[in-house]
Order: sequence, then structure tokens, then C-alpha cells
Amino acid sequence: MQGGCGLRVVGTRGWGLAGVRSAGRGVGPPRATAAEGKQTNRTQQMTPWLFSDKGIMCLKSNNIIFAYSDKMKSYRYVGMRLYSTSKTVDPKEMKTFKALAYKWWDEQGAYAPLHSMNDLRVPFIRDNLLKTVTNHQLESPLSGMKILDVGCGGGLLCEPLGRLGALVTGIDPLNENIKTAQQHKSFDPVLDKRIQYNACSLEDIVEETVETFDAVVASEVVEHVNDLETFIQCCCQVLKPGGSLFITTINKTQLSYALGIIFAEQIAGIVPKGTHTWEKFVSPEELESLLEPNGFLVQTITGMLYNPFSGYWRWTENTSLNYAAHAIKSSAPVETEEHHTKTPGIDGQEASQK
Repeated sequence: MQGGCGLRVVGTRGWGLAGVRSAGRGVGPPRATAAEGKQTNRTQQMTPWLFSDKGIMCLKSNNIIFAYSDKMKSYRYVGMRLYSTSKTVDPKEMKTFKALAYKWWDEQGAYAPLHSMNDLRVPFIRDNLLKTVTNHQLESPLSGMKILDVGCGGGLLCEPLGRLGALVTGIDPLNENIKTAQQHKSFDPVLDKRIQYNACSLEDIVEETVETFDAVVASEVVEHVNDLETFIQCCCQVLKPGGSLFITTINKTQLSYALGIIFAEQIAGIVPKGTHTWEKFVSPEELESLLEPNGFLVQTITGMLYNPFSGYWRWTENTSLNYAAHAIKSSAPVETEEHHTKTPGIDGQEASQK
């Protein structure tokens, strides 16, 4: 970053590709199910645990779940945790992310594009949040702000936001991701106090965190979500009035299929095969059509371009591959004339080449 507020950008040519990021609840062993009637699986040394208020009593041990109900439904469990089905989570994608859970901080590995993306997305978040405050500390410009990072993975975005002074909550459905994130932040006593991690989905915390956060970040997440509208509604609920939602994702175009799926996954191996499903990519128009009826006013949509040869990102007006969006919870006054500005940052600065 240049001058503390600049944007790190390079080159004028490149191919936009997204790194991998989990956005769903992890899935371990096969789903435990039972049809109507009573089904029993027994093991030794079982500890009782009441699972729900619908007459289902579960007993769990190290490996096997004992369940009793007159009418059982399907449940998923990960490790020692038992989860109910989430509307926004795609369990099929979790195997890929689970295999990569301990590689988050390898800057030359599968998550290298996300490490590099911080040079754009951190200033994008910081500068837009600073538009909402009159005074801030230069050394900790986001001091006191509460930020929720949904699908935080190993904490790649949580940590730089924490260094800017924000109080960050990172959530991810994979226990393995959260363990990696917790271990890494523990090396820095300051970050250890400013960041907290939880292994859960966004839906799990909505009721207890209504209007809690100044900002919600979903970076490289929405292209992995099953029910995007429900996801956006949950984001709105946990935001304070006037709070900001930041999204980075991949457009649904023929070019994104050719470069994001065929080239990135099948030819170059920039990301593991099966990381993305093109049908789940979302266009800026579709995203806006979901945001505005669900309590948001879109402020900025701008393109992002990744050069796989240099390993850097830059801003662009072209949104046909990757793009970033900033929306504000519309219950508070917003300046509508700023909608769809093409360059993020303070005072409308153009992104310069690095």
C-alpha cells in the first residue's frame, strides 16, 4: 500500500481468477439419517445430549451418534459436533476446503490469490468505512468498529482488519479452518485480543447478533452459497442501521467459465479442481437485484483483475470476471449519487499501476 491509503495494483493485462474460500458448514462422515419409526445405533461410553426441542434425544460417543425419535429428519455432523441442515451451505463443496484447511498461510500455495487480493480488498473495506466517520486514529483507523468476516477460512482477511484496529469476528463452518485461524493469530498478542473465531454458519448467530456489526464481509463466499437471498437477509439482520456489506465474487459469464473453471482449475491448477461451480456464479445485476429488495442500497460495484503470471490484482472498470461490491443497510440515510462509482478508495482516487 502506498501512503497508507493507496491501492496496490499492477499491470494492464491479466486474467481474473478467484482464490478458494469456504462459505458453508463443513461435512465430515456421511449423513446420519433415519426414516419414520425408531432407529437405534449404540456404542459404549455414551454421553447424553439433548439435540432439539422436537422430541429428539441424541447420545454421542467418539464415533457414533445414538438418536431416538418417532419421526427422524436428516442431520449432519462434523467431528464431535452435530449440526442441523443449513439453507445456505453446500455440503458438497466442503470436502475440497477441508483438505486445504492447513494451507491457508502458505503464500505460494492454493490460497496465493487470496493473499494477493488483500492488497485490494483491505483498502476497499477500510476506505469505504472511513467515509462514515469524522475522526479516526492514523495508526488504528478502524478502532472500535465491529466487523464480521463470514467464511473467514484461516483468517487471511481478519488479521489485517484487526491490525487496523477493528474488533473482528471470523466465522467459518469448518472446525479445521477455525483451528488454523486461531493458531495463527495466537502468535500476535494484539490480534489475539481483537479477533475472535467461531466454527458456525451465519444462520447460527443471527438471533444473538442482531444489529451488532458495523460491517459484514463476504469475500469469495457468495459463489459457494446455496441460498443467496437467505444469506443476504442474514447479513442485513446482523448489521447495524447504516452498516456496510462488502462482497467480492465472480461474475457469471462465458469468460469466467473459460478462465475461472477451465484454465484456473483444469489447466493451470491455480486452484484445485472442483473449487467452483459456474452455475453458482452471480452477476453484478443479479447481486444488486437481491440486495436492494432485502434492505441494502448498492454504493459501489467495480471490477477486479488477477494476473496469474505476476500474482497480483488490479482494479478495472470491467466486471466480466471478478468484482467487488459495497452496499449499505438502507435503514440509514445514504448518498444515492455515489451509487456505482467505478473506483474505490478515498476521494475517488484512481487505482494506479504498481
